[in-house]
Amino acid sequence: MAKQNDSAVTEFVLQGLTDKPELQLPLFLLFLGIYGVTVVGNAGMIFLITFSSNLHAPMYFFLSNLSAIDLFYSSVITPKLMENFVWEQNVISYPGCMTQLFFFCFFAAAECYMLTAMAYDRYVAICSPLLYNVTMFPKVCSVLVTGVYIMASIGAVPYTICMIMLFFCEDNVIHHYFCDILPLLKLSCSITYISELLLVLVGGFNVFATIMAIIISYAFILCKILQIPSAEGKSKAFSTCGSHLTAVGVSYGSIILMYFKPSSSSNMAQEKVASVFYTTVIPMLNPLIYSWRNKEVRNVLSKAIGMRYGPLQGSN
Repeated sequence: MAKQNDSAVTEFVLQGLTDKPELQLPLFLLFLGIYGVTVVGNAGMIFLITFSSNLHAPMYFFLSNLSAIDLFYSSVITPKLMENFVWEQNVISYPGCMTQLFFFCFFAAAECYMLTAMAYDRYVAICSPLLYNVTMFPKVCSVLVTGVYIMASIGAVPYTICMIMLFFCEDNVIHHYFCDILPLLKLSCSITYISELLLVLVGGFNVFATIMAIIISYAFILCKILQIPSAEGKSKAFSTCGSHLTAVGVSYGSIILMYFKPSSSSNMAQEKVASVFYTTVIPMLNPLIYSWRNKEVRNVLSKAIGMRYGPLQGSN
């Protein structure tokens, strides 16, 4: 096992999504459009929150960080994915592969913990509205966000170190469109028991610790909402959580589909579809979910467009 730090492979070939020539151009245009919307949507959300005084509440501070995570997360995966549709062979160097793996794990974990911090923010806003500004003052928000990135680093570093310790022989074709954990484990000619155990322990902790915190937060929120006497008050309270619940559902649903299914049902085509949804579609959807379902964001966006292009109404 002494050779594990000196892999025989110096570069990998990413197989990509499909090898059918007739699908290369349509898929390239599709993902180019998705990536364009992702960049514009998330960068626009960060810009609006940063420069609009109406959006300087704690909820939008967390949302701007979520947008930054989605922007960089998509940028780690999607450009390399699109290369599969342009080049005959999509080659990535060994250091480049390990770097992509690290940032993939980092931003995936950061998204989970950021959604958890946002759930806590909603819990305080609904269950203790009179103490909201006292509890969620800027220093507390900064500590929570710092904790998110620390936990993401703690989750990403062990995976990367374990992969670097593995030995890869002559076969260097990764049957995926990026350097994901499971395809690399299948490709390695080392004993992968420890890496697989780490995947279950660290990945399981990140998913279940965050989802349990979210469930507990919403259990208290639900109890509080049920105590509101008016139907209008209940509807308004639920509406403040709708965007976050939607984002949690699509994020955790795709994670479970990717990594927590029986090995007997493992199918590479299904894994690729689930991965595409999580790594490219969700970063595009999050800013759309939070903007179109949030009245304050819509108002600020309308004002910004009006200042740039004139009023949206009465142009005739």
